Amino acid sequence: MKTLYLDCFSGISGNMFVGMLIQAGVPFEKFKEAMGQLGLDGYSLVCESVNKLGIQSVYYNVRLDAEQDHGHQHAHEHTHEHEHDHEHDHEHAHDHEHEHHHDHVHADAQAAAPHVHGAAGLVDSTGHHHHHQHRGLADITKIIEASPFSDAVKKKSLAVFGALAAAEAKVHGVPVEQIHFHEVGAIDCILDIVGTIWCLDYLGIEQIGASALHTGSGFVRCAHGIMPVPAPATAELLAGLPYYSTDIRGELVTPTGAALVKTLAAYTGPRPASFIHEITAYGAGTKDLTIPNVVRGFIGECPAF
Repeated sequence: MKTLYLDCFSGISGNMFVGMLIQAGVPFEKFKEAMGQLGLDGYSLVCESVNKLGIQSVYYNVRLDAEQDHGHQHAHEHTHEHEHDHEHDHEHAHDHEHEHHHDHVHADAQAAAPHVHGAAGLVDSTGHHHHHQHRGLADITKIIEASPFSDAVKKKSLAVFGALAAAEAKVHGVPVEQIHFHEVGAIDCILDIVGTIWCLDYLGIEQIGASALHTGSGFVRCAHGIMPVPAPATAELLAGLPYYSTDIRGELVTPTGAALVKTLAAYTGPRPASFIHEITAYGAGTKDLTIPNVVRGFIGECPAF
């Protein structure tokens, strides 16, 4: 079977996953054309070749018009790169890789759990107030269902969103129906999740395996405050998966990355000896670490997991 094995030695995020698949053979122009069929606006896509500690990789990201209007150059897979390890080890400088679901997901104000952002708007980790509409899981489902993509792409995309919303709902102690994605986060999240699954379909990937996930360590600033790594929603999504931390500070596995692995990987563990790969590809994150901040993908043939 045509197999993708994810080597998550430096974590994984939605944009890293997409970047790796583009380097593996997905033409970026075709990808942009496909994502345009979702009917979303207010964004542009970035794709460039970068070098991460000697490894040539593809950096992909969603650049949101709303954030550019505020003068931000946030690298959008959202990992809130303001790490607080109590040594002020800000990894840094406007490396704001926000993971959408820290600052862009919230429970309804009517819910019993504390309303994180208040009814008037969102305060993100940079201190800027955003006034956006929100999209619930039902709204996102309608967008995906209305797309011209195959039933398989739609089904898998909705399954990833379902896992993400379920994790957030459990953390906040509210029903899934009360979980909403802020407008900018929803755009970013839809493009990362649907984009990943569309790329997998384009490449003809039949099954996915993954290594243990390196989560990083320390603390991360979210809309809810300063949280330990892995962040609460990520920790929920990692249940049942092998993962580990090291002394590398920062959030290396984002909720989107965890949801993609949780939902799509048929196997997690050491690379099988029976797997013979033909393609190696790298998707870059934005961090500058002591190890390359990339996710590595091997594509080849392997018996069914």
